[in-house]
Amino acid sequence: MARIKYTYDTDSCRYERVRRSWTDILLNFLGYVAGALVIAVVIVMVYNIYFETELTRTLKKENETMEKHYTSLKGELVDVEEVISALRERDNKIYKRIYEADPIADSKEVKLATVTLRDLIENGWDNEEYVDQTSKRIDNILKGSLQGELKEVTRLVNEKEAMLKALPAIQPVSNPDLTKLSSGFGMRINPFHKGRVMHRGIDFTGHRGEAVMATGAGKVIAVKEGVSLETGYGNYVEIDHGYGYVTKYAHLEKILVKRGQKVTRGEQIATLGSTGGSIAPHVHYEVIRDGEKIDPIQFLINGIDDHDFKELRKHAKQENQAFD
Repeated sequence: MARIKYTYDTDSCRYERVRRSWTDILLNFLGYVAGALVIAVVIVMVYNIYFETELTRTLKKENETMEKHYTSLKGELVDVEEVISALRERDNKIYKRIYEADPIADSKEVKLATVTLRDLIENGWDNEEYVDQTSKRIDNILKGSLQGELKEVTRLVNEKEAMLKALPAIQPVSNPDLTKLSSGFGMRINPFHKGRVMHRGIDFTGHRGEAVMATGAGKVIAVKEGVSLETGYGNYVEIDHGYGYVTKYAHLEKILVKRGQKVTRGEQIATLGSTGGSIAPHVHYEVIRDGEKIDPIQFLINGIDDHDFKELRKHAKQENQAFD
């Protein structure tokens, strides 16, 4: 039963009953409702904090499992990136050392995969759809890149026999006792002005008229005899072996090949002499890779064993006076 309120009227000296309007009734009702809602929210919050429903427990367990899975997947992706890098380094070493081809440069696709992978690791774990899309994208990128590299490896394997025949892999003169290598690649004493200069080839001594051989199969691209702009080289021959390799044989006495002629490894191309800037009979031998002169000693592998190769390297390292 509702309580009836009275108020004292000083004019009539009587207690008068308080009459409540509908507005007062509505405001009181809304106040009760608001209070009930606040109490209900507090009760629900307390219940959710201290009491778990079956659904809550299930969702919490799933979240913990997914968090562990994502942490594990994140570590695996980092490992994948490292493995990809290691594989590319290994493949490049194979191309360079076995097939003597340029290492395969990182393609835009592989660089994009690396960037996407790092972005996924750093920023992608809060979006399941993004994770799925990025994983598929990385897979497609790497699949395309690996197919391209596989084609390159297949091409190199198919050309292996021709390539191995073309590589400049023997000494340009007969040197069974390993005593004819007189000067190696590097800083040497010039025989004319006695200053230290860069010697961009190796010298093999011998008798005039001794055979000079092509060190690998290829095509003669230059034959210079008599007076030329490169009088320091005297008479010389250049052979293009393909795959970026060119060899040069200088200070020759007599040249036995013509420009455009194809030669095989071990075929005689000239006789040893002392033409041009030379102080004694010898052949100055150079290996040029993609326009750059490199140390020929590392290619002298055919017909010698490890001991002989070490002996040749020992002779080549001596900083003595060159013959040209």
